[in-house]
Amino acid sequence: MTLSDSTDSQGRVRQLHKFGGSSLADPDCFRRVAEILQQYSSNDDLIVVSAAGKTTNRLIEWLALLDKDGRMAHEALQSLRKFQQDLIENLIEGDDKQVLVDELYSDFSLLAKAGEEQMSGSQRAWAQGFGEVWSTRVLAALLNQLGLAAVHLDSRTFLRAERSAQPEVDRARSWPLLNEQLVQRQGMRVVITGFMAQGTAGDTVLLGRNGSDYSATVIGALADVSRVTIWSDVAGVYSADPRLVEDACLLSLLRLDEAAELARLAAPVLHSRTLQPVSQSAIDLTLRCSHQPDSGSTRIERVLASGRGAKIITSLDSVCLVQLDVHPSHDFRHVKEQLDVLLSKINLTALAQSSSDDQHRIQLAFTSEVVNDVYDLLRDSAIDADISVREGYCMVAAVGAGVTSNPIHCHGFYQQLKGQPIEFIAESLAGVSIAAIMRKVDTSALVSVIHQALFHAQRKIGLVLLGKGNIGSRWLELYTEQKIALERRHGMSFTLIAVQDSQRQWLDPEGIDPATASELFDSHAVEYKKGQWLDRLLNHPYDDVIVLDVTANAGLSHVYPVLAEHGFHLISANKYAGSAASEDYYRVQDAFAKTGRRWLYNATVGAGLPVNYAIRDLQESGDDVLSLSGIFSGTLSWLFQQYKPGQSFSALLEQAWLQGLTEPEPREDLSGADVMRKLVILTREAGLAIEPQDVQVQSLVPEQLSGLELENFFEQSQVIDEYLAPWLKKAEKEQGVLRYVARLGKDGKARVGLEVLQDDDPLANLLPCDNIFAIESKWYRENPLVIRGPGAGRDVTAGALLSDINRLTSML
Repeated sequence: MTLSDSTDSQGRVRQLHKFGGSSLADPDCFRRVAEILQQYSSNDDLIVVSAAGKTTNRLIEWLALLDKDGRMAHEALQSLRKFQQDLIENLIEGDDKQVLVDELYSDFSLLAKAGEEQMSGSQRAWAQGFGEVWSTRVLAALLNQLGLAAVHLDSRTFLRAERSAQPEVDRARSWPLLNEQLVQRQGMRVVITGFMAQGTAGDTVLLGRNGSDYSATVIGALADVSRVTIWSDVAGVYSADPRLVEDACLLSLLRLDEAAELARLAAPVLHSRTLQPVSQSAIDLTLRCSHQPDSGSTRIERVLASGRGAKIITSLDSVCLVQLDVHPSHDFRHVKEQLDVLLSKINLTALAQSSSDDQHRIQLAFTSEVVNDVYDLLRDSAIDADISVREGYCMVAAVGAGVTSNPIHCHGFYQQLKGQPIEFIAESLAGVSIAAIMRKVDTSALVSVIHQALFHAQRKIGLVLLGKGNIGSRWLELYTEQKIALERRHGMSFTLIAVQDSQRQWLDPEGIDPATASELFDSHAVEYKKGQWLDRLLNHPYDDVIVLDVTANAGLSHVYPVLAEHGFHLISANKYAGSAASEDYYRVQDAFAKTGRRWLYNATVGAGLPVNYAIRDLQESGDDVLSLSGIFSGTLSWLFQQYKPGQSFSALLEQAWLQGLTEPEPREDLSGADVMRKLVILTREAGLAIEPQDVQVQSLVPEQLSGLELENFFEQSQVIDEYLAPWLKKAEKEQGVLRYVARLGKDGKARVGLEVLQDDDPLANLLPCDNIFAIESKWYRENPLVIRGPGAGRDVTAGALLSDINRLTSML
C-alpha cells in the first residue's frame, strides 16, 4: 500500500478527523467522539487529537510553578494525574484499564523526576506533549472496546520539523516515515497525537498556536486523504459571531481564499497555518461541531469563479498599531519595500495597513500577540524611520470574495462606520476584505448593525428547475406571475439560474427569464453526462440555491445527499427518495440535517394539500398518529368515480389517458406503486418506521399486460375489465361503491388496493380527481382529521412548489 492508495478494502476513500481539547473535555465528550467515529469514520481513517480539556494549560502551569513553589507544583501535577486517571476509570473496562493506568503512572513519574532539575526548552516541550499522548491512548482503547479496531500513534515517529517561532513540517522527510507507519497499521483507525513533531536532534518540537489543526491538515495532505474534518465546539464559520449576532447564519460553503483571509484577520475559528496544506493539496476541509454533530458544517472549497460580495462580518477587540514615520529626506517608497521584505522573512502580514505619502507615515495593524515581535524586528533592522507602537485599537471587517467591487456592500459598510473614531480603512489587494481600524468601541454592536445592513436586504436566492415537462412548465408560468410578490414578501431577490431535462441543461448564473425559459430552452441548453450538471452549478454567486426536482426520476434521488453536501436546499415533487428503503431515506434526511440545509417535499403527496405539514405539526405538538387512510391518487379517484355498472373501465382509462389525467405510461397509476410511495412518505412523516416492501399492494395491471408496448396494452386492456368485474358485482351486492384505498392500520399494517365502501363513508364521496386523507390520532380519535381537495394537476402541484419556496425562504 502507498499513500496514494488511500481507500479501504471496501473502496471507501480515507478521511482524517481532528478533535480539539474541548471535544475531549470529559468522559461524556470522549463517548460522544466515539459515537461520531462509529457513524462517520471507516477502517483506515486517521484521527488526530489534542490534549483533553485544559491538560496542556495545566502542564504549562506546572512548569511555571516549578520555578516558584515546589509544593504547589507537586499539587498541580497530582491534580492533573487524577483528572487523567478519572478519564480512564470512567471510560475503559477490563484489563485495558489497568494497562492505561500503569502507563499513566509511569509518565507522571518521568515528569516528576524531570521536574527535580532545571528543565531545558526541549525538555519543557517534551513535557507539554504528554496531553496528546494520553488522549490517543484513551481514545484508541475506547474505540477498541466498542468493536472499532484502533491503534494509537505518536506523531513524533514521523513528523519532522525544526524549532522556530512558527515551526514548519518538513514534508519531504515526513512522507516516507508516515508511509511506513501506515503500512504497518492497515485495516485500523489510527489515532495520532496532534501539536508535535520531532527535530533533527530527536527533541520534541511543538508546532505552536493552532498546532493541532495544522498538524491535522499536514498529516491529511501527506496521507493523501480525501477530506479533513476538524471537529470543535462550533459548527463552522458563521456570517458573524453567533454570540454577538442572534440571526448569524452558518455558511455551508466558504471559498479557500475567503477562509484564508478570515484566518489572516485572526478569526478564532481558522488559522492561516491550518489552511496552508489545504491550499497545496487536493484535500477538502470541513468544520463541524462535535457537541452537536447534526447542527451543520462549513466546507472549505476551491473555486475560480468571481465572488459577489461580503459573506462574513468579523471583529477583533485588541489591536495594536506599528507606526513608521519616515523623514522627508529619505526615500519613502524604498522604506515600504524594505518593510515588506522584513515582514515576509518572519512570515507575518499586517491585519491592515495604511501608507500616507504626503505625511511620510506607514501604519500597520497587528494583534497584541505578535506586535512586540514586529517592533523588535523593525527596531533591529535599522530601517530608515521612527518606529512606535500604539495600543488601544480595534478592528471590524467585511470578508468575502468581490466585496471591494460590490458597491452596495461597500456603501453599507462605510455608512455604518459614520461617526466612529476611524484611524484608517484598508481594502485587501485581492479584494477579499475591507477592514476598519479604529479607537476602541463596542465592536459587538457595530458588527450587528453592519451585518443587518449588508446581508438582510440583499440576500440573493438562486433557483434551479429539474424537469421542464407538465409540472415544470406550469411552475415557470406561476413563478413569472409571483416573482415580484415573492421578493417583496421576503425582502430577498430570486433568480432562476438553471433549467434542465434528463439530457440537457440551460445554465446562466446571471439569470434566465422564466417567461421564455420553455420556449428558448432548445436554443440555449447543452448536453451533460452523469454528474456534470451538478458540477456546473457549484461556482454560483448566490447566498443560497434552491433546487426544485419536479421529475419522476428515481436516479435523481440518489443525488440528494450530494446536493446537501454542496450546500443546496431542495424542494421535491419526486416521490422516490421519500419512499425509498429506510437506509436510503435516512441517508438523505441525515445529509440535509448535518449540513444545515432544508429538504421540503409537500408536493410529493396530495399536490397542494398541506398533508405532510398537518401530520408533522401533530407530531411536533405532542400528538401521536394512530392510523391513516384515504384516496391518494387523483387518477384512480377519477376512474372509480366514473366506473359504474354498464361502464367499461378500459374505455374510461383510455379517455383519462387522452385527457392527460394519467401518467404518460398509465400502468404507473394502475400498479398502485404511486399510492404505495405516498403512504410510505406519510407514515414516515408520522414518525413511524416502514419499508416499501411492508406495504401490501394490489396492482390493477394483469400480468399478461405488464410487458406489452403501450399500443398493444390499450388494444388488450379489456382484460382489466374482466379482472374488475367481480369487484364491481361485489360493490353492487353490498350496495356500496368501489374505491382504490390506502390504509395504515393501528396494528402498523399497511395496504393499498380495492375496497367496497358504503355511501356514507367519507372516502366514498369525492369530486372527480379529488384526494382525501383521514388522520386518526390521540387527539383526533373519535373524529379523524380529514383533508380533502384536488390531489393532482399541474396547477395545484406548481402551487405546492411555490408554497414550499415561501416556507423554505422563511427559514433562511
